[in-house]
Amino acid sequence: MKTYEWIARKVVAINNCRAAGLDNWRERHTEELEAFVRDGAPSGGGFDCGTRIDLDSERSNARRLVFTTAFHHLDEHGSYDGWTEHIVTVRANLALGFELTVSGRNRNGIKDYIADMFHDWLSSPAADS
Repeated sequence: MKTYEWIARKVVAINNCRAAGLDNWRERHTEELEAFVRDGAPSGGGFDCGTRIDLDSERSNARRLVFTTAFHHLDEHGSYDGWTEHIVTVRANLALGFELTVSGRNRNGIKDYIADMFHDWLSSPAADS
């Protein structure tokens, strides 16, 4: 199973538990998913604040996953000189499995790099499947 599939299934379980009022199970699934994202999503190497999945607004569901991240940029001398914040949205695509968009400022063309990093991670086999 691919990482994006594992995450989507966990999001569905969380949303189903929320709808059914099964708070203990919702919390268990949420903790497991948040740990999975924290341990596997792009982090370090500019992703110095890590990545979070958006579960609070229920924007993530069976057909869409929404992640928030930020990138810590370097200047030409190798010193940190600012951040850009991004939302990575992953949508189902019957031909390709998923398609990915990155919002936020495209400082130094960073959005392509972020898209590549997330695509590689989400396409990889889920370590917990």
